Amino acid sequence: MGQPVPPQQPPILVSTMNDVPGFRVAHVFGEVFGLTVRSRNIGSNFGAAFKALGGGEITQYTKMLSESRQEAVGRLCQQAIAYGANAVLAMRFDCNEIAGTMSEVAAYGTAVFLVPADQPQGQPQQAQQQRPPQPPPAQQAAPQQAAPQFPQA
Repeated sequence: MGQPVPPQQPPILVSTMNDVPGFRVAHVFGEVFGLTVRSRNIGSNFGAAFKALGGGEITQYTKMLSESRQEAVGRLCQQAIAYGANAVLAMRFDCNEIAGTMSEVAAYGTAVFLVPADQPQGQPQQAQQQRPPQPPPAQQAAPQQAAPQFPQA
């Protein structure tokens, strides 16, 4: 069994960088996160214990952690989109063990609205940037600007 299937492309840009070349941050919504906690069943744990005795990769756990990361990023994106963001910058993962039987995977970053760097700044955008960021109500629509198209990786 090789590397897990590559994850699906997130619905918005998710980057570990603090900025995106050719774009500028028009609005910062704040921190967003996605979290999942997983546990293998007793049969998998038993089989993995024997595999660990001989050394090598424990593919059952590799698959579980890869799926956990994808789930955490998906939840991160859902929260960012609910705020009206079109990107998440400075995304990071944090992983922990809970009670020796479960794995927690958290994805977190900063939800932002990006616009092309050459787009002129308007008065409404400047006023919006001076206010402290507040999560919008769930029914509020995203900013009335067209979302920029990012190159696909």
